[in-house]
Amino acid sequence: MKEIITVDLKTRKAADIAGYKADILVIGCFADEKTTDKLTVGLDRRLGGAIKRLKSLGDFKGKEDSSAVVYGGEKTGAKRILLLGLGDRKELNADTVRKASAVAAKRAVALKAKTVAFALHIAIANRLEPAQLGRAVAEGIYFGAYKYDEYVTKTDNGRLKSIKVDVVDSDPSRLAELSKSLAVGAAIGESQSYARTLANRPGNVINPPALANEAKKLARSLKNVTCTVFDEKQLKAKGMGGILAVGSGSKTPPRLITLKYNGGPKAAKKPLVALVGKAITFDSGGISIKPSANMDQMKLDKSGGIAVLAAIRAIAKLKLPVNVIGIVPSAENMPGGASYRPGDIVKTFSGKTVEILNTDAEGRMLLCDALAYAVKSKAGVIIDIATLTGACMVALGKYKAGLMGNDDNLIAQLEKASEESGESVWHMPSGKEYAKEMKSQIADLKNIGSRWGGACTAAAFLGQFVEKTTWAHLDIAGMDLFEKAADHCSEGSTGFGVRLLTAYIINLTT
Repeated sequence: MKEIITVDLKTRKAADIAGYKADILVIGCFADEKTTDKLTVGLDRRLGGAIKRLKSLGDFKGKEDSSAVVYGGEKTGAKRILLLGLGDRKELNADTVRKASAVAAKRAVALKAKTVAFALHIAIANRLEPAQLGRAVAEGIYFGAYKYDEYVTKTDNGRLKSIKVDVVDSDPSRLAELSKSLAVGAAIGESQSYARTLANRPGNVINPPALANEAKKLARSLKNVTCTVFDEKQLKAKGMGGILAVGSGSKTPPRLITLKYNGGPKAAKKPLVALVGKAITFDSGGISIKPSANMDQMKLDKSGGIAVLAAIRAIAKLKLPVNVIGIVPSAENMPGGASYRPGDIVKTFSGKTVEILNTDAEGRMLLCDALAYAVKSKAGVIIDIATLTGACMVALGKYKAGLMGNDDNLIAQLEKASEESGESVWHMPSGKEYAKEMKSQIADLKNIGSRWGGACTAAAFLGQFVEKTTWAHLDIAGMDLFEKAADHCSEGSTGFGVRLLTAYIINLTT
């Protein structure tokens, strides 16, 4: 199998940035021409006014997500100058930088550039804190450079295996500040790429046992991380009926994966954080089978669980002083002679019983056992993440994840992490009125409510299994997939949730 493109990201001191030798030099430009920075002015002079001419022709206006290439000459070190649009200066934020960096990395990969000199930050000057700036640049570079072609045996363009990116500056003190935040962004960006690769792998490659093996492999590669896996016999012995029911129709048995990260002595003073992620390695809908159109995308129903694995990876790489347990229930939801059926009553790990009305509402059946296990593990905070409901996509489209929970402070913390990470969320209700809809006449609960407010009733169902623990739920349906490539990304898994969860944990330690 072909390796995913790797990124070699470093900072370099350059007295003469315009003369720095590279295949591409990346600079930023605002839509307001009057605020052009000294680097751009100097480059334009060396290029005989080529940048100014490009702008005057209207071929490049500096708008967000736009870019243009100017070819270097004998007086520039770079073979190409890549101009990145940053939009209006007053509207600049970290996500503008992240997306612009992703556009640059994607274009560099397409042009088969071996070396890239990154000077995007020069135009921004002091508009963003160095901690924000470097992190956004690094996350964007990894995001844009990513392309999933693991199983393509031959490519026409012969893409490179790696790309070398030097963030260049003439100011040593600024480079030192950037270096620290670039390292943070690189750990997060690498982890998001890891998540995208696992999520993109199809159901015949990643099934629950295979995912468990990946988690064990990940734990072995990290310091202070241990992995435990419950197989079908252990799940039965522990009474995890929800996970077993969902996996009953598949030839590949379910698993419950836990990764524990121990952040050291300082972490003991903070509550244990549980990150719980749904990992359906393929979702056919079971007996309540889905329509065939786009069913291939259901390999991505493991995205929530994989976001948890990747977040643990980033947290461990950053050596954060916090204790975190990642809990990933995994099953393949398939129709078969042993499948659970509409009308069945399932006893869950918590002791609560659930009437099954639709086998395609399987994610909550996995999560209810995992959430109860998080409570038993004495977690002080629980956050679950799942591609849970089509109803959330109906409500929010493919622009925001649904955020629900039982604690306003935790909701506010996740909203802050969302703003910092660029992974957008929207707070939705999940209170008593929605929980009432999930009551069954013949069991404690039923696994679907009425036609309306499906994302909210699903969250309310999950809320019945966290007892009094501080809890939040992220419904990322619609946020897990780029159906088409864009200027800043390739098609396939988005790795949504990795940046958001890691940002939340980072904020707990500052």
